[in-house]
Amino acid sequence: MLSGGSDGVIVVYDLENLSRKPTYTCKAVCSVGRSHPDVHRFSVETVQWYPHDTGMFTSSSFDKTLKIWDTNTLQIADVFHFEGTVYSHHMSPIATKHCLVAVGTKSPKVQLCDLKSGSCSHILQGHRQEVLAVSWSPRHEYILATASADSKVKLWDVRRASGCLTTLDQHNGEKTKASSEAANTAHNGRVNGLCYMSDGLHLLTIGTDDRMRLWNSSTGENTLVNYGKVRNESRKGLKFAVSCGCSPEFAFVPCGSTIAVYTVFSGELVTMLRGHYNNVGCCVFQPNFQELYSGGKDCNILAWIPALREPVPDDVSDKCLPQQHLNPAYEDAWSSSDDEG
Repeated sequence: MLSGGSDGVIVVYDLENLSRKPTYTCKAVCSVGRSHPDVHRFSVETVQWYPHDTGMFTSSSFDKTLKIWDTNTLQIADVFHFEGTVYSHHMSPIATKHCLVAVGTKSPKVQLCDLKSGSCSHILQGHRQEVLAVSWSPRHEYILATASADSKVKLWDVRRASGCLTTLDQHNGEKTKASSEAANTAHNGRVNGLCYMSDGLHLLTIGTDDRMRLWNSSTGENTLVNYGKVRNESRKGLKFAVSCGCSPEFAFVPCGSTIAVYTVFSGELVTMLRGHYNNVGCCVFQPNFQELYSGGKDCNILAWIPALREPVPDDVSDKCLPQQHLNPAYEDAWSSSDDEG
C-alpha cells in the first residue's frame, strides 16, 4: 500500500498479515522521508500506483507538483509543476490508448499531463473556481469527471476540443425559480469529492452542503437517493470510497473522527466505524481483500475487515439465531446504563 502524509513523506507498506493474528501492524517496506532530496515540501494530497504495475507510482502535493516515481529506486522519473496548489490527480485504471494524468488544482482549468511526452498536453476549460476532485471513468477510458468549488460537476470526453459533455444538474432540468438561480449545479456548495461505482454506471458526489448525490453517469440524471445529512467540513478534496463485489454496495465517507457507511442505492446509514482519535481524511477500498483502509490526522492508517457470518442452515428461522450470527455492523452499540462507557 502507498500512503502520503501531511508532512510530505511517502511510505510503502506490506499489507500481508504474516502473524496470522486478528490484530496486527503492517510493516513499512520503504519510504521517501524528510531527508530525501526530492521529498514533497508540503502535504501529499494524492498517491496512486501506475495502474498496470507497481514499478511506478505518482504523488501530488500542496507544493504545486505532481511527481512520477520509480518504485525500485525511489528516484523521480518526472516532475510536473503547476501555478497553484494540487488537490487531486488520477490515472485511468483501464486506459490502453493514452497515458494521461488528470490534475485538479487551484486553477479552474483541468490539466492533463501526458506521461509519454512529459508535457501538460491538454487543458479542459469550463469550471470557474478551483478543481477539488478528478476521476476517470472505470468504464470508458476517455471519460473524465471533475468536481469544483463552483458547485459544479462536469463530465468530459477528453478527445473533444469543444468543451465538456455535460454538467450535472441536481434538479434534472426542472426550471423552478430556485433551480434557475443555481442552474446546472450538482450541489449548493463546494463539490469536493467524487467517486465512480466500480462498473462506471453511477457516480457519487459529495459537497459542503452536507449532501451526497448518486448520478446515472451515462444520462447525467440525479437518481434522488436520499442519504440524509452527510457531514462534510473539509476545506480541500475529500477522499471517500465505494465497495466492489459486495451486495449491496456500500459507500465509506470520512465524517469527523468516524467513517459513515451507507448503502449506495437505498441511502441507508448502516453504521459508523469508530477507531481513529482525530479527523479521518481519506478512505480506500481494496476489492481483492474486501478490506477498507482509512487515514487520519491521528497519524494512523487503520485496516477494516468485514465480520464474517457463519453459514446458517436454511431451515433455521431468524428468531433462533444466537447473537454471534449478527454482523456487528447491524448491532445496537448504545449502552443503556450510565455506568458503562
